[in-house]
Amino acid sequence: MSAHHLKLNLDKTELLFLPGKDCPTLNLTINIGTSVVSPTQTARNLGVILDNNLSFTANIAATTHCCRYTLYNIRRMRLQLTQKATQLLVQAFVTSRLDYCNSLLTGLPTCVILPLQLIQNAAARLVFNLPTFSHTTPLLRSLHWIPVTARIHFKTLVLAYHAANGSGPSYIQDMVKPYTPACALRSASAKQLAAAALRGGPKFPSAETRGFAILAPKWWNELPLTSGQQKACTSSGAD
Repeated sequence: MSAHHLKLNLDKTELLFLPGKDCPTLNLTINIGTSVVSPTQTARNLGVILDNNLSFTANIAATTHCCRYTLYNIRRMRLQLTQKATQLLVQAFVTSRLDYCNSLLTGLPTCVILPLQLIQNAAARLVFNLPTFSHTTPLLRSLHWIPVTARIHFKTLVLAYHAANGSGPSYIQDMVKPYTPACALRSASAKQLAAAALRGGPKFPSAETRGFAILAPKWWNELPLTSGQQKACTSSGAD
């Protein structure tokens, strides 16, 4: 930075340490000139809050809080809005937040994703102007909103589709490779992806077993085949 005449803004500089398996606690600091940058438990990057365990609980909590505040404001003027206008507002200011970078939540337990699902349920009730404890399954089906977990699954498969067809970023394409059987098999024409090997077997760190390189090939290969023996994946239907 000195060579390019740049000055570090310490107010916007954070140090996030991601420990590996059985890694001892380290008291890390970085000295930059006369300033010291100490580790933090969470750090924000492009609107996503990363924590040092990659559990994304802080990011989910922040997203939930923001969405609840937005739903509260929309609810205050719900009587002056039509159902269609309410749906557009919810999709613009709430659903878009639920979907933002949601592929990072791939593989998280359902209990961790539950706060986001409760937000989607509340949004569906608001669109139809129904009480708090109304059943939401028919509402979501009527709105053509798939559940939050399925939306995360869907986004991951869309990324896998672009990677498999060479239309995604190079760093995504490098994570997945086409499956090539050792001998001539029917699976050779199914356009499957090579499953990533897990180092250390079942004791492999959970944060890594739910990575894109692990789950994307697995979910892609589980997709049903079309009549042409090719995988089908479209980017429509999420809403």
